[in-house]
Amino acid sequence: MSEQTPLDPVPFPESAPEDFPVPPADFSFLVYSLTTQAQLQLGLLHLDPEKPSQPNLPIARHTIDLLAMLQQKTQGNLSLQERLLLENSLTDLRFRFVQVSADSTSSAPPAG
Repeated sequence: MSEQTPLDPVPFPESAPEDFPVPPADFSFLVYSLTTQAQLQLGLLHLDPEKPSQPNLPIARHTIDLLAMLQQKTQGNLSLQERLLLENSLTDLRFRFVQVSADSTSSAPPAG
């Protein structure tokens, strides 16, 4: 029996549900995944429309920082499409982070 190293892909079951195909494991999907996580953490996406999610700014900042680290570490190694996807995602998330931060401080009860 061979051991699986951390870099080996995880084998999927032979029969995946037909209505939910497994997306490709590529750079774009990684960026989309992290972007979606950050949007959820910023409270921009709601899984339950009747119960809006609250922003978690420290975790959102961490996810945005992960994308920034990915940008720095892959500089010069991305296709134009991948580079633009990452740049645009970061720009949008940083802008929205500032908006959500401002909204949460203006709606916070006064200290005292």
